[in-house]
Formats: sequence, structure tokens, C-alpha cells
Amino acid sequence: MTETNDPTPATSETQPTTPPPYDAAAVPAQPAPATAAYAAPPATGPVGQVRSTGTCILLTIVTLGFYTWYWYYKTHDEMKQHTGTGLGGPVALILAIFVSIVMPFVTSNEVGGLYERRGQAKPVSAATGLWFLLLGWFFFVGAFVWFIKTNAALNDYWRSVGANG
Repeated sequence: MTETNDPTPATSETQPTTPPPYDAAAVPAQPAPATAAYAAPPATGPVGQVRSTGTCILLTIVTLGFYTWYWYYKTHDEMKQHTGTGLGGPVALILAIFVSIVMPFVTSNEVGGLYERRGQAKPVSAATGLWFLLLGWFFFVGAFVWFIKTNAALNDYWRSVGANG
């Protein structure tokens, strides 16, 4: 409307315009989710050895506990070679000798990480080490429960990636 109340002709500004046709090439690519940048690559290293839980317990008793150092060394070494991450054998052995109370937590966490890396639920985690800490001193019940759960999860993982045993 003008000052004289005469209608004004419609201009192109008031005419509705149609949107440009959809062009897929003009749409920018969406970035990957932030978590994908931190996702671990799939494990491609050598497969570890399946170890009988009963045999490991027997060897630990016969060697008065020294077999546990070997077990920590070998399992952590195999996990590091398989995934490229983790403590590795030498560091695990040093921790097992000097600060052994942390090893049930670290070992269970690394075994659970093998599953998590594949997008599966972790059968054991660092919290599994509480069996060892809270009930380990009561006739070694907690230590047995922790070892049985952790070694079984590790053996199941090795079998799932092709280990025999």
C-alpha cells in the first residue's frame, strides 16, 4: 500500500520462489562421528595360545606361585602382539613382581578390551579384579574365581579368532 491507499503492483520480492532443484553433489559430506576417530583398529596380529585353566592352577600350586609371573608375561605379550596395544609382556612381568595387586585389574581390563575392540560386550573388566582383591585372602576363593573368569574369557577370545585348543 502507498500513502494514497492505492494498491501497488506485486513485485518479485513478494512472489514466492521455488527452491532450487536438489543437487546431491552440492550437499557437503557429513563428518564421521567423533567416536569413530578414536575407535581402535581391528586386531590383525598373531593369535595367542589357549591355556587350560586347570593346568594353569596346578602349575601355580606346584611352582608356589611363580607360574603366575610366566602367565602374566605370556598373556600380555600375546595380547600386545595381537592388537598392538596394551602393556606387553615385560611391563606386565615387572608389575606382577613389584605391584602384583594391580595385575588382576589390568589383565581383566585388557582381556575385556579384546572383545570391546570387536564391538562385543566385555565378559570381564577391571571390576572383575575385585574378586581377587576382596576374596583373594579367604582360602584363595576370590583368586580362583577371578582367574577362572579371566582365563576363560581369554581362551574364548583366542578360539573365536582361530586358535586351537
